[in-house]
Amino acid sequence: ALIHAATMVTAGVYMVARTYSIFIESPDAMLVVAVVGAVTAIVAATIAITQYDIKRVVAYSTVSQLGFMIFALGVGAWVAAIFHLMTHAFFKGLLFLGSGSVIHGMHEEQDMRRMGGLKKYMPITYWTFLIAAAANAGIFPQAGFWSKDEILVGAYLGHSYVIMTIGFIAAFFTSLYMFRVVFMTFHGKERFDTSQLHPHESPMAMALPLVVLGVLAAVAGFAGFPPEAGWIHDFLHPVFALAEEHHITLTETLIFAGLSTAVALGGLAVAYLAYMKQSPAFDPNQWSARVPWAYSLLYNKWYFDEIYQATIVRPLHWISTVVLWQIVDVRIIDGIVNGVASSMNFTSGQLRKVQTGFVANYALAIALGAVIIVGVFFIFASDLFV
Repeated sequence: ALIHAATMVTAGVYMVARTYSIFIESPDAMLVVAVVGAVTAIVAATIAITQYDIKRVVAYSTVSQLGFMIFALGVGAWVAAIFHLMTHAFFKGLLFLGSGSVIHGMHEEQDMRRMGGLKKYMPITYWTFLIAAAANAGIFPQAGFWSKDEILVGAYLGHSYVIMTIGFIAAFFTSLYMFRVVFMTFHGKERFDTSQLHPHESPMAMALPLVVLGVLAAVAGFAGFPPEAGWIHDFLHPVFALAEEHHITLTETLIFAGLSTAVALGGLAVAYLAYMKQSPAFDPNQWSARVPWAYSLLYNKWYFDEIYQATIVRPLHWISTVVLWQIVDVRIIDGIVNGVASSMNFTSGQLRKVQTGFVANYALAIALGAVIIVGVFFIFASDLFV
């Protein structure tokens, strides 16, 4: 949970932030960073809404939130990006731990289609997971609300209106897939054999970290309150001293807070209608039947795995098998080694023929050698070489 929420996965975000003085000198580089981040945020969010593995949903959620951080850096919202990195550590770590608690309580089951109704079996896991889901979705006043709102404000102040719009859409999908997980996992009827499977709450050693992270996921956002003047802003101001400062009016702040909340609540409402009320207008099965190509695209993760296989894995496999192994390794390297061994074997075989075993032959060879040595001596000692 720690690695996937706050350390390894956010190393790239931290690196770009620390080298901001380089990026800030190139508007084109900043644009590339913003576009890559925005595309990552929306693509990963759309993938997450079709996955059924609870841990995989949280994993793609992490990819999407990293996209938010990257596009924040790209639009110049440096403090907002690091602020979101900080809050993300708490609620995403909690989501991973909560998923692990569910998997443990369900005896290694990870498919949400075989869950349901776990709220009464795992109350601590449920309430802490709900807090983390609300924070990830940007529901007021959880931690994710403050940092994600600042990212969207940063896009607005940077006049990156297309990026900002993509951010709002990604925020909607974020709320949708997070509450989809909550409703499919903890609410509704049990979709498993209760006579065979007995879910249970995790032991205190696992539940206590959930509670601690739940508190932090709820209150960490206040490190950025009031907006643009909170503790986190004062802490990071010396680091980003070269960055251009933008200011937003109270009215604009309230408008963005309202829009961000409305988008998050909209995603929650759609998830509720689809997975709790099972409204025909929002039935996911009907929508997947209406637009099967779209469902297939998202369920298969935009076919990124297939693209990687076709463009990277299979070509590299062919190069390593045919070129590096069969040609370079077998024919060239092994050929040189085996060729040296063969030549030495041939030479030794020819030299062996000199050893006839007859003393007369050895005496003749010695005599010829002596004559050659004496002849060479007299030639070099003559006047020709004086």
